[in-house]
Amino acid sequence: MKVAIVGVSGAVGQEFLRVLEERNFPMDELVLFGSARSAGNVYTYKGKQITVKELKHNDDFKEIDIAFTSAGAGTSKEFAETITKHGAVMIDNSSAFRMDNDVPLVVPEVNAEDAKDRPRGIIANPNCTTIQMVVALKAIEKLSHIKRVHVATYQAASGAGAAAMDELANQYKQIVNGENPTVEKFAYQLAYNLIPQVDVFTDNGYTKEEMKMYYETRKIMHSDIEVSAMCVRVPALRAHSEAIWLETEKPVSVEDARTAFEKAEGIIVQDDPANKVYPMPLFVATKDPVFVGRIRKDVSNPNGLSFWCVGDQIKKGAALNAVQIAEYLVKEQAL
Repeated sequence: MKVAIVGVSGAVGQEFLRVLEERNFPMDELVLFGSARSAGNVYTYKGKQITVKELKHNDDFKEIDIAFTSAGAGTSKEFAETITKHGAVMIDNSSAFRMDNDVPLVVPEVNAEDAKDRPRGIIANPNCTTIQMVVALKAIEKLSHIKRVHVATYQAASGAGAAAMDELANQYKQIVNGENPTVEKFAYQLAYNLIPQVDVFTDNGYTKEEMKMYYETRKIMHSDIEVSAMCVRVPALRAHSEAIWLETEKPVSVEDARTAFEKAEGIIVQDDPANKVYPMPLFVATKDPVFVGRIRKDVSNPNGLSFWCVGDQIKKGAALNAVQIAEYLVKEQAL
């Protein structure tokens, strides 16, 4: 088994290194690729130093079995044929192919089997906000079909990359020191602030991020589910939070919902409000599962439920989900 990481120098690329080592992913060799600027950098994996190779249109992927790509949509589109032409499975973390009909969009806890049908040799990793939401929705879908979802997201700085995380931390230092905060990665200062915009606006008044949650959820769940999202950037570092309201065809009790969450793969329930127990991004950061709490009936809808959901954006929202896809393919001998 020979594995490659494309875009290893970024926040998600670095997380790939950590997750592959943490989970002892079965491989004989790891090859790292990056831009011309990153080429020559050295990273350590399981005590071994690996030098980054420059990503080029050549035969470097000839013996690669799985390539995790996280270098942006433009790079993924440009190099997809180069990466896959010799048979490598490309598990892509960008938005490049997510809605292509001939590219499966996969969250292993929800639709792992879709990863086997990949005509172009590409599997797309969904958007981070979608991933953690559908993991939770799947548990309820088993009880009764979900007709619609309203979701408000509280998205950490990590969603905009490592430099954005650094900018947030630096802004707090600058403000404390009486300096004007540096604002480069976001439209406005994020420290001590909320920004009700993630990605650019579309013609219908929603942002691209909000529309991703609509279209990706329907594709992953193979469902006619309706999703209306409001995505907000908040000054958390690396875990996204979501307030979710859903409507099912038949009423689902809080007790049944809690039991379904507790039994579901990839979910940890933290739901004891009387003792102030509920998920928070401060404590979920670097953790693998999706955390669910504040489970309750929607008082405005007899068929409605409401809950709070938190997941690490770099881990389950990106690198971990991709590695879990690869683990499924290895287990099913579907490479």
